[in-house]
Amino acid sequence: MITSVCVFCGSSDGTAPIVQAAATELGEALARRGLTLVYGGGNTGLMGRVANGALAAGGTVVGIIPQALITRENQHLQLTETHIVDSMHERKAMMSDRAEGYIALPGGFGTFEELFEIITWAQLGIHNKPIIVYNLAGYYDPLLQMVASAAAQGFIRPTESTLFNVADRLADVFDHLENFAPRIQTRQWLKPNQI
Repeated sequence: MITSVCVFCGSSDGTAPIVQAAATELGEALARRGLTLVYGGGNTGLMGRVANGALAAGGTVVGIIPQALITRENQHLQLTETHIVDSMHERKAMMSDRAEGYIALPGGFGTFEELFEIITWAQLGIHNKPIIVYNLAGYYDPLLQMVASAAAQGFIRPTESTLFNVADRLADVFDHLENFAPRIQTRQWLKPNQI
């Protein structure tokens, strides 16, 4: 049973009120289900909205933030637990260690990078955890089209399409988390200490 979820999302709010509201709603829903939120430790943008939603609903929130981003991402000072680390690599490794599943909300380059890295880690056999792309208001449609194009052109194997799930509604996010069946791994390319 999953007890903690890492959420990747923007440190900006974006322009869509529906996405901003959904970030808060996701945090609240994680807390109501007793799931610990693991995230980047900031109090700006969607990051802050997810954390504040979880905290307002009585949830446990673990923030992991690099020293260099404390000011830029406005470090959240009311979290259950905060870890200040030296680098982005250390941040992502600790978030992965603390989480039993991953959800990607809308975001920019950093969110894309975190999402693709965690999918790649699944591909390499480093972890076997659920990854959900929360496709709010069709935000990830172009990215999903790019993945489909890469698969059609032979750069992504058909079996690798199961490395993540796509959800358009909050209920579907939790359906994927609750019904996740670990993939049968035939080969582990790397171990966690080799990333």
